[in-house]
Amino acid sequence: METAFLVLVIALFVLAVFDLMVGVSNDAVNFLNSAIGSKAAPFWGIMLVAAVGVFVGASTSNGMMDIARHGVFHPQYFSFNDLMCIFLAVMVTDVILLDVFNSMGMPTSTTVSMVFELLGGAFMIALLKLAGEPGLDLGSVLNTEKALTMILGIFMSVAIAFFFGLLVQYITRLLFSFQYEKNMKWFGGLFGGVSLTAIVYFVLFKGAKNMTIMTAEVKDWIHDNTLMLVMACFVGFTVLMQLLHILKVNVLKIVVLAGTFALALAFAGNDLVNFVGVPLAGYSSYIDYVNNGAGVAPDQYMMGVLNEPATTPLIFLLASGAIMVYSLLTSKKAHNVIKTSLDLSRQEEGEEMFGSSRLARGIVRGSMTLSAGIDKIMPDSMKKWIEKRFNTDDVEMEEGAAFDLLRASVNLVLAGLLIALGTSLKLPLSTTYVTFMVAMGSSLADRAWARESAVFRVTGVISVIGGWFMTAGVAFAACALMALLFYYGGMIAMFVMMAVVIVILIRNQVTFRKKKQAEQVDEAFTVMVRSNDPAEVWNFLSAHYAKYVSQLLVEAGNIYDMLIKGFMTEDIRMLRKAAHKVDFEKENIKKYRRRELLGLRRCDQAISMEKTTWFHLAYNSLEQLRYGLKRIVEPCKEHVDNNFNPLPEEWKSEYAHVAEKINELTLQITSMIKETDYADSMAITQECEAVSRQLSQLRDLQLERLRKGEGSMHVAYLYLNLIQESQQFVSGIKHLLRASRRFSHHA
Repeated sequence: METAFLVLVIALFVLAVFDLMVGVSNDAVNFLNSAIGSKAAPFWGIMLVAAVGVFVGASTSNGMMDIARHGVFHPQYFSFNDLMCIFLAVMVTDVILLDVFNSMGMPTSTTVSMVFELLGGAFMIALLKLAGEPGLDLGSVLNTEKALTMILGIFMSVAIAFFFGLLVQYITRLLFSFQYEKNMKWFGGLFGGVSLTAIVYFVLFKGAKNMTIMTAEVKDWIHDNTLMLVMACFVGFTVLMQLLHILKVNVLKIVVLAGTFALALAFAGNDLVNFVGVPLAGYSSYIDYVNNGAGVAPDQYMMGVLNEPATTPLIFLLASGAIMVYSLLTSKKAHNVIKTSLDLSRQEEGEEMFGSSRLARGIVRGSMTLSAGIDKIMPDSMKKWIEKRFNTDDVEMEEGAAFDLLRASVNLVLAGLLIALGTSLKLPLSTTYVTFMVAMGSSLADRAWARESAVFRVTGVISVIGGWFMTAGVAFAACALMALLFYYGGMIAMFVMMAVVIVILIRNQVTFRKKKQAEQVDEAFTVMVRSNDPAEVWNFLSAHYAKYVSQLLVEAGNIYDMLIKGFMTEDIRMLRKAAHKVDFEKENIKKYRRRELLGLRRCDQAISMEKTTWFHLAYNSLEQLRYGLKRIVEPCKEHVDNNFNPLPEEWKSEYAHVAEKINELTLQITSMIKETDYADSMAITQECEAVSRQLSQLRDLQLERLRKGEGSMHVAYLYLNLIQESQQFVSGIKHLLRASRRFSHHA
């Protein structure tokens, strides 16, 4: 039996390795978002600073390992077997849950997931114990008061972080404006001194307080001399930053990199419990059972030993630090999560990841009404002064940055201070929630959420916050069910689930890589939204239009060919695939239309006014093609799926030639748009009209058959619908050709 439990402990550590990897991928957004978004340093430099912070924090941390041991439940009421069920359920659930969120690119809280998983697993096992021991009550078995305190503190941090992010960034922008360089010569040293002092304070009270190198004497000395340390740092850093500014050193870059290091160190030092706390608690339980549980059954040996303070062997800390650094440097999913945060906080317009929701529209509408009310009572002189401070015409940002260094500094300093404050007040906070919501608040203060993008950004924030609450509920329920499975399924269920987890992780990784490989890097769009040269924007817009409109037309032609073949051969799988592609094309059309509309707005006004009609006509034509395909595929799919009478061979034969000609025309028009060569456009237009006349003849023939009652009435009407919608398809590609020719600079 001891051997089986030893294998389980080893399995816990194997799962911990996976958990560290997926956990770092999720939490990297906490400390990398601001530095990467502001381009404070080359990417490799930012990753190096973060990697050093992560390794130092993990290697010198004792963490808050007691949370996994007795922070959520009272271990003296649980047997060794009970806790192994809970711990394994927590690790299995955590690895899968975090990996799913990473694949979706949604940041979530590893702290929340661990706390609710422990609570769910312990809750389920406690219910089973209460059924067998009537003398016990749930309040005595679970540490509900502490668990609720942690939960409330974590979720309160969402509103607090957003509010202060909005307030502090607004005040900072009023003081410095978007052209902050001219003010840095007067206030650069002071701003840098305040920022670095805040970062040091954060490191001392959050990042370093649980390090193994921090003895009780050192902690007491820091506590007794906090004010002196803060004042000395403030004076020293202020003088140093002013001197560096005089020497033409960018003070804000130093602040951002220092903040990145501090947050990375604090994350690794304090959030390490989220990844290895449970395996270490399982290891301690196993050692105690082996040493003191001789002759006692695993389900009878109680685990009061976990009430003692945790001591983490150095080898585990070093190994954890190495794994975290490796994951940070190699994880593509980390970049995916960071992208979500940057897209929601970037200063300039661009592609929006999220759509529009009713709640978001209501929030934006209410905010605009409130803003209009405030605007009415504000003096005109004050309004002019504020507008001048928020003028982004000459915003000072690094090339390719999502926002400027000033906002990045505020994000890091404020997030650090809020986390340090919560820690000093002994309030548990989620570093993910705090850093993300500070970034969202500061982006709102900077007016990054313009009227054209506000509803999409708000929808994104709501989606992320909704994901956080979903994390809590799913973590609790899934871990409770997993613990129940392990309790009754025993070793067999445990080993089977571990194998399932490994298979799921491998499958998700393969799927994620295929998805990323399939995604195209839209370089033309990237340059288009960052360029301030209208002529350059037009060149890239023309190239973007030619590339992606031709792709959309190719896909429409492929779908048409697929659904015709599927209908003629009664291949229901092919028709279902065509129907799925029709629905998928809706999002592609919206995506590329939105991107190119952003480019069109950045062009010279004369060009925009000239081309906008043809641009909208082209995309309306693509929409009509999609609607027509949907009107064909749905009745055809239903007809074949119900095994109704097939199309007569004579009808198939007469239609085959027309269908082939439609495919040829689609390919020819696609080539013209892609190559922007419209020399033969008039000839192709005439061919489209000729095919349209052929379809009219087929329609007249079919109407004659209907009058004579030839064939099945249901099949006849379906065939007539196919002819009519195909004629609309031909009309659509003809209009698309005309619009593209007029939109093109060769027109």
